[in-house]
Amino acid sequence: RDQASRLGVPVGVLSAKVFARSVQQVCVEPSHPVLLSPEQSKKLSSLLMIARHLLAQNMFSRLTFCQELWKAQNSLLLEAMWRLHTHSVVSLQELLQSHPDSEAMAMWLFRNLRSLCEQIGASCPSPDTTEAMLSGLVQLLISRGFQGSSDPRRLVEPERLPQVATDVLQRMLAFSLDTLEADPQTTLDCQAVSGWIPIYSGHTCCGVVTENSLKSFFSHTLTQILTHKPVLKVSDAIQMQKEWSFAKTHHLLTDLHCRVLATLGPEESVGRLQEVLEMQEVNWQHVLSCVSTLVVCFPEAQQLVKGWVASLMARAFESYHLDSMVTAFLIVRQATLEGPYVFPSYADWFKESFGSSHGYHSCSKKTLVFLFKFLSDLVPWEAPRYMQVHIFHPPLVPSKYHSLLTDYISLAKTRLADLKVSLENVGLYEDLSSPGDIAERESQAVQDVKKAIMVFEQTGKIPMPVLEASIFRRPYYVSHFLPTLLAPRVLPEVPDPRVALIETLKRADKIPSSIYDAYRKACASAEKQQPENATSAQRTEADCAKEPLGLLTAALEELRALMTDPTQYSVISAQVAVVSEKLNAVLGHRNDGGSLQRAKIQLSVLPSTLQKQDQAVVDLLLTAFCQNLMAASSFVPPERQSPWAVLFVRTLCGHVLLPAVLTRLRQLLRHQGQSLSTSHVLGLAALAVHLGECRSMLPEVDPDVLAPSAGSLCVPDFLNSLLTCRTRDSLLFCMNFCTAAVSYCLCKFSALRNCLSPGLIKKVRVSHSSF
Repeated sequence: RDQASRLGVPVGVLSAKVFARSVQQVCVEPSHPVLLSPEQSKKLSSLLMIARHLLAQNMFSRLTFCQELWKAQNSLLLEAMWRLHTHSVVSLQELLQSHPDSEAMAMWLFRNLRSLCEQIGASCPSPDTTEAMLSGLVQLLISRGFQGSSDPRRLVEPERLPQVATDVLQRMLAFSLDTLEADPQTTLDCQAVSGWIPIYSGHTCCGVVTENSLKSFFSHTLTQILTHKPVLKVSDAIQMQKEWSFAKTHHLLTDLHCRVLATLGPEESVGRLQEVLEMQEVNWQHVLSCVSTLVVCFPEAQQLVKGWVASLMARAFESYHLDSMVTAFLIVRQATLEGPYVFPSYADWFKESFGSSHGYHSCSKKTLVFLFKFLSDLVPWEAPRYMQVHIFHPPLVPSKYHSLLTDYISLAKTRLADLKVSLENVGLYEDLSSPGDIAERESQAVQDVKKAIMVFEQTGKIPMPVLEASIFRRPYYVSHFLPTLLAPRVLPEVPDPRVALIETLKRADKIPSSIYDAYRKACASAEKQQPENATSAQRTEADCAKEPLGLLTAALEELRALMTDPTQYSVISAQVAVVSEKLNAVLGHRNDGGSLQRAKIQLSVLPSTLQKQDQAVVDLLLTAFCQNLMAASSFVPPERQSPWAVLFVRTLCGHVLLPAVLTRLRQLLRHQGQSLSTSHVLGLAALAVHLGECRSMLPEVDPDVLAPSAGSLCVPDFLNSLLTCRTRDSLLFCMNFCTAAVSYCLCKFSALRNCLSPGLIKKVRVSHSSF
């Protein structure tokens, strides 16, 4: 007081200036960009005690202190500012509002936030302090930057802090997006991005920031992501979008998408996507990778995306709006990249949209011209897959306008010829929507033969694609398919499915006599000249089969490791995509993504035991599912787990693998139930629930030998038919299995109550009362 009196200044002003200089001295020569050293922390704690005493005596000017402190902002440490806030000396809001230069303050805060996030991403020694600092700063920035419009009756100059807060949040997001686009694996900035992205969570600001502010912030964030540096043209997107699938997108970007979309919700997210695409220039990579995240991580969004595409197509053909057409095609192609259990294949969608007299194009000649002009304009940038879809599944066109179709087909065939891609390269069972490379004809023929034999095993009939190829694709059928099917070998004593298919084709006159006779002679010759090293050759073949199986095993083990961190939804989803890819490699054929409207599965024509390779794969997958369930449930209950189980079962239900899965389940539940461990019973019960969830996408099952008079059954009813209560042991197993299934179903989601067969639920009551 005496010194203040001599200088003629208020005591509060003088104490504030002295205290500011003391804080500056503590921050001099920092050992860390944002954090205090132990020695600095100790000194600051003493100063904070003095400051609080001065405040209690009304001898401290906060405004003066803030103004003095900013004079040496380049030497200030963020943790010192945070400690001033947490010890109620001066709040962060007061500190930021008092800065004389908004631009300089925004840059200072941006640099410090970046350094702070880098420490979090690098697992710094004091994570609690850094995370509390980041959370507190983010809460302040969101609450002030997105607090809503001010009262229009106020005529005073608007505060600068909301503008600064918005600017800093935008800078941090832009920095993160730029880093992820610049190969972040080789930059230190990746640590900062991995530390920043977790703030995009509703939990970060729960109870502190109002719901309206939070929604406004996440809506603004999604808009910024979608419109960040819109340098790519539509033609670029058409050529590059296959690289933007969920599995190929950087996991930090999918994590960012997932967090923002989860907070907004699928319906609001799709609405925001629509609004942004209609009103602004967009970054197509971010838009399409966001669509992939939506359909993969949010199953309820799939129907919303389908409705959005339908509205875009309707608008395009009603008003000949080219932008709507372009957007619809890009979104559909992006969604189909994620597989048929996420979205119908491109071939299915194209046939449904244009393959009938009710298609979008069927209104008039003008709509036909609009469609074919659009498809023709796409040709220079199209992937061969899509042109092949258009050729093999052309739009339905009235005969008087057939020239429009033939002109487009000629153009597409010319482009395919320029790309050295033959239409004959398309396999009989190949998913034309697949973004992968075109297979060689010989390699594709091997896959076609394997698939044809498997379908023949299921149905006992010549597969329809084979019959069609024998008529409409005669060159491929005779030059590639038949030579592969009729490869000379030592014929087995008991005819196998390959022999049965060949003989059926011969009886149907689908194999020319000369070719068939040459095949029989070659087989007879092979039997006489069977090499001594046949066993060695078989061993080599088995060793080759083990390699992809080992990769699948490793992928499944990595997925199980992720079960211990249920918050990493995007990482788990991406790993399931890896599992799916390795599964295709093991099976040696492509999944049939061509159509979900499949024929019935006739288990009665399948062999009583699975082929050794298929049984090994199915057992590996079923075991992995059970182990994953136990691993995930050891950390959180089913209702709080990530959607790994849904994604896993959708992969398990591939068209080629599903009959083998059901055959194996029949063996396990009907004949080996009493010997299964508790973990296997729980796992298979949960699997039954998720198979029921997929019932609308799965074909019906014809068990025949199990229930000759019952006809076809949906998958849940088929599983129910496997549970019998004939003996005490079977009754006990039935009770345990049914109880586990119903309990899991009710625990997981109340909406899944319809996933179980009513008979299965009834058996719970019957089993309990009988037992």
